[in-house]
Amino acid sequence: MTLLDRLLPIGGRRRPDLNGAVVVVTGGARGIGAATARLFAQQGARVWIGDIDPDVAHTTAQTIPGARAGYLDVTDRASWDTLLTEVTAAAGPVDVLVNNAGVMPLGHFESEAEATTDLILDVNVRGMLNGMRATIPAMVHRGHGHVVNVASMAGMIPLPGMVTYNASKFAALGASLGARREYDGTGVAVCAILPAAVRTELSSGAELGGALPTVDPEDVAAAVVDTMRTRAARTSVPKWVAPGWSLVDAFVPEPVERLARRLAGDRRGLDLDADARRAYTDRLDRHASAHAEGVAQ
Repeated sequence: MTLLDRLLPIGGRRRPDLNGAVVVVTGGARGIGAATARLFAQQGARVWIGDIDPDVAHTTAQTIPGARAGYLDVTDRASWDTLLTEVTAAAGPVDVLVNNAGVMPLGHFESEAEATTDLILDVNVRGMLNGMRATIPAMVHRGHGHVVNVASMAGMIPLPGMVTYNASKFAALGASLGARREYDGTGVAVCAILPAAVRTELSSGAELGGALPTVDPEDVAAAVVDTMRTRAARTSVPKWVAPGWSLVDAFVPEPVERLARRLAGDRRGLDLDADARRAYTDRLDRHASAHAEGVAQ
C-alpha cells in the first residue's frame, strides 16, 4: 500500500494510517500547535514544529517522541524555504501542513498600534498564504497532500475587541475555501478549522465563556487530525457552533441578536485583565517591533 493509499480516507469513516507521514505544524511551540504536533506523533507521523521562538519549539519537540523543531517566521518566504529544505532533506516531502501560527491582540480598535495591525494581518493571513504557496505545488506534483488552516470562529462571528483579528480570520476562512476549490481534483485537500474560545495564552486576561463555548487545545488538535478522515471543508470546534451561527446569521433579526449578545457578554474582548494578559502582550509587542523593523529593512 502506498503512502497515498494510506493518507486517503476509506469510505469516509476510517482514519487513514499516518505512520511515516511527514507533518509540519507552524506555531507548534505552544497551545494548539503543540497539542496538534503531539497527537500527530502519537499516530506515527514524523512531526516538525516550525516556530518563531525556536528555543521554546525545541523544548516542546523534546517532549514529543520523534519530533523535531526549527525556526520559522511564517511571514517570510525565505524562512519557509529554509525550513522546508531542512525537512525534506531529513524526512522527505511534506504530506501534511498545519497552518496554525497566529496572533490575537485584543482591545479597542482605535487604540491598536499600526505595527500590531501589520503583525496580525501578516501572521494570520500572509503567513497562511505563504505556507500554502510553499507546500501545495509539490503536493500537486505528487498527486496527494493535506493542508489544514487553523482559522477561528472569529472568522464567522464578529466580536468587539477583535476588529483586525476578525478581518484576518474571515480572510483565512475565505482563502481556505478558495484554495480548496482551486485544487479540487488534484489529490490535495485544504481544510479549515474554526475553534471557539480556546484555553491558551492567546485568551489570557479575557473572561472565557458567554458568547462562545470554551474548548481545550487538545479538542482542536483532535479536530485537526480528524480532517485526515473527513476532509471536511470547514469544521468548527465544537462542531455545532458554525452551523448554529449560520442559522442565527440567516434568520435572527439584528435587534434580537444585539440583545442576545448583550446577555451573553460579547464585549469580553474589551474588558480585559491587563496583568493576567501581560506576558502575552509583552511577547506580542516584541514580535511586532521586530516584524516592523524587518519590513522596513
